[in-house]
Amino acid sequence: MKLSLKWLSDFIDLSGLDTETIVNQMVKCGFEVESVDYLSSGTNLIVGKIIECRDHPDSDHLHVTKVDIGNEVLDIVCGAPNCREGLKVIVAQNGAELPGITIKKSTIRGVESNGMICSLKELGVSENLLPDDSPSHNGIEELSDEFEPGDTDILDRLGYEDTILDVSIYANRPDCLSMYGMAKEMGAILDREVKLPEFDGASDIGGKTDFRLSSESKNCPHFLAKVVNKVTIKESPEWMKRHLKANGVKCINNLVDISNYVMLETGQPLHFYDLRSNPAKEITVRDDYEGPYVALDGIEYRIEKGDLMITSENKPIGIAGIMGGDNTKILDDTSSLIIEAALFDNAQIRKTSNRLGLQTEAAARFSKGLEPLSQNKAVDRAVQLLKELADADGFEQTVEYGKADYEPYSITESLEHLNTLIGKEYTMEEAVAVMKKLGFNCHVEGNDFITEIPSYRANDLKIREDIDEEIVRLTDFDDLVSTLPLMPQTVGRLTNIQKMRRNIRTVLMGNGFYDTVNYTLVRKKYIEDAVMSNGEAVELVSPLSDDRRYIRTSLFSSLLETMAYNLDHYNENVNLFEISKVYYQDHEEERLGMIMEGDLSDNKVKHLTVKTDFYVLKGIVEELLTSMGFSMNRIVLKENDIDKVHFHPYQSAVLYLDDRLLGIFGKLNPTYLKSFKMQDVYYGEMILDVLDSAVPARTKAPAVSKYPSVTRDISLLLKDDVKAGDLLSTIKKAGGNMVKSYQVFDVYQGEHIEKGYKSVSLNIVYEDLNKTLTAEDVNAVHGKIVKALTETYDAVQR
Repeated sequence: MKLSLKWLSDFIDLSGLDTETIVNQMVKCGFEVESVDYLSSGTNLIVGKIIECRDHPDSDHLHVTKVDIGNEVLDIVCGAPNCREGLKVIVAQNGAELPGITIKKSTIRGVESNGMICSLKELGVSENLLPDDSPSHNGIEELSDEFEPGDTDILDRLGYEDTILDVSIYANRPDCLSMYGMAKEMGAILDREVKLPEFDGASDIGGKTDFRLSSESKNCPHFLAKVVNKVTIKESPEWMKRHLKANGVKCINNLVDISNYVMLETGQPLHFYDLRSNPAKEITVRDDYEGPYVALDGIEYRIEKGDLMITSENKPIGIAGIMGGDNTKILDDTSSLIIEAALFDNAQIRKTSNRLGLQTEAAARFSKGLEPLSQNKAVDRAVQLLKELADADGFEQTVEYGKADYEPYSITESLEHLNTLIGKEYTMEEAVAVMKKLGFNCHVEGNDFITEIPSYRANDLKIREDIDEEIVRLTDFDDLVSTLPLMPQTVGRLTNIQKMRRNIRTVLMGNGFYDTVNYTLVRKKYIEDAVMSNGEAVELVSPLSDDRRYIRTSLFSSLLETMAYNLDHYNENVNLFEISKVYYQDHEEERLGMIMEGDLSDNKVKHLTVKTDFYVLKGIVEELLTSMGFSMNRIVLKENDIDKVHFHPYQSAVLYLDDRLLGIFGKLNPTYLKSFKMQDVYYGEMILDVLDSAVPARTKAPAVSKYPSVTRDISLLLKDDVKAGDLLSTIKKAGGNMVKSYQVFDVYQGEHIEKGYKSVSLNIVYEDLNKTLTAEDVNAVHGKIVKALTETYDAVQR
């Protein structure tokens, strides 16, 4: 926010206060003053009149002049192309301090020069603040006849003598993006009376209208429009031009200047349309327009669905909340206009503004939010100024769509709570005095004081602690008594999820994995490629780039990209894992992702290599779960039927814990990996919240049998679509407690085996903790298992 002290002095008496004092008070009360700038800079300046101008004898572009400054005539050498006799000019006398230079008596090519004839640019005035026809663009400034030789108040009369404070405004204080808001705030900070113009109800005039206003977007809840059938284009008054210049706004004409001036005053962006460009007398706000559009700056922008557009007869006439259109702008012959004041969704305006790269004063204000009643106030002020400065007449009734979302409310605070929270002994009189300084209506009821919150502070004053904050920041922080915080003693311990993370890192790093940390913000492609996505992704309103637009819903793409990066840099045999949260619109999940490629281990001395495959990854998953107290009896592995796009359909599995989906793991689909130029990559992802919510079993050491075990093998011929996991489940079910362990040790297909069949060999170990097993004991159970296998799977024992 550019705060002009000259403009501020229209509302507050700043006499006796220097800039440093004002800045210090603002900083003390919570405002960050980024810089103190001056519209112009120059000392020892005086008005002079060129009474003689001749060419320099030793130069083809310099002039030798005699300049009357009232009390004497100076000889000055000047190189400006517009230097000529009769001009009234700005003279910097010897000793004058200008930006980057001190003026001294000098000799230029043999001719003495006493002073300097200046352009406004040489006095520090920014070129974009100069009128288009200003001679200071290419030469010296030419003063009007109202100036006389000897005058010294030049910059003030030209509107360029002002101090500008660049104030950082927090997101919760959009009211301070207006001069009125800053005036009220500065009045409270400096404890001085604030006098603002009165214009309430100025727009409550006008005859019947047939103008129509509507919105087809939920992002425009309130819209005002007013037709003015007669206005006169002319130059704005000097006081208005001076204030606009101080805020870096170029002056155009009285109509355009009024719209900009009201925005700076009230904080509500306005737009004036030439009425002739809207013969239908209709405005509709839409968010479904797509296509090019030329804005007021003459640049064509690409509008997308979702961008708010002001339209008439389904044709765009402005980019809502950002910039008007070239096809409806105020022209030199405009004689009637439409006033527009609206409330647009701040997030959508910010999104469109960032995407288009179009940062305007209007967009800055809409992006931070507006006062609920600012639309009505701005129209009132605009009508008042149009009548005063543009001979406005022929007003029609104000047309309104929707309504302002504001109901008056108050906040009750007690002196006891205030003093307990702040740590200072305020009196009731002190607390109420601060509220009065802020311009709030406040009254006392017993030990409470009740404050009515005005509409312009409705965005940030919500609870009683907000009132306490206002009181403490507007009183002296140095008076606060230092107190130690109350810290109850607690026993430090890890939460279950913290223990789980630590255990996972221990197990995986012990198996040769590297812990990784990847970006949580990802591109849309990552969202589309998510593994086990359990909801709608969160999209940022204002992302730094499209690559960081979404919060990831899976760790898959991040780890895959990290793996690809390592392989591209010839870092092979890499095994990575990541523990991180993923986020959805309505919940979040803690997840573990593991990715493997190449060899798990390679001991060249002992010639021992463990090559990564499905069973290696399965073993690591089982080791992880077992280390956390989850018996494999509770874990169910099923055929992958949830994701065959990313995973190999025959070398992947889905994990369930107590009938809840826990994770998925296996070899990645070679077809999917083609675009990454990788092959034989294995990946697994688990939802750790499922483990956290389950109760792990207590770790028990199994009893060691005093009696010998008995081993039997079975070879079966069966159809090749029978799954080994099903065979093992049948063995466990049929064998009961006597079966200590069981496994597949051979699968054969080929010679002497009919096509469509396979030979599976199984090893079963029998054991009883209470006695030595006899042949009859083992044969009975073993026969039961063989019968169950042959009958269930139509198998033949070999």
